[in-house]
Amino acid sequence: QVQLVESGGGLVQPGGSLRLSCSVSKLIFSINNMDNMDWYRQAPGKGRELVAIINRDASTNYANSVKGRFTISRDNAKNTVYLQMNSLKPEDTAVYYCHANKIGTVSYWGQGTQVTVSS
Repeated sequence: QVQLVESGGGLVQPGGSLRLSCSVSKLIFSINNMDNMDWYRQAPGKGRELVAIINRDASTNYANSVKGRFTISRDNAKNTVYLQMNSLKPEDTAVYYCHANKIGTVSYWGQGTQVTVSS
């Protein structure tokens, strides 16, 4: 029932940029208490794809398709995770989902935000 709140999606031209945000009240949990925070995406007719991970120690991992273009980050004071997306391509068009995971205990999902890259 607890969900992460996402924002920042929209329509952008190829080569443009967007920044997605994922927030939750600290009254529910602190993102730094999670083992990792992730961004997934799902294009029409395709499965959900893991795009980026930020771990508890702040290390990051990216899908090969977005390396060098996307950056995942967090602001613990704001209890918010971001996905900065640069040099966007039409194939980046998808619904993007934030995900929080604590291994062996809990997992939370955002509601999804639409990103459309088109001229």
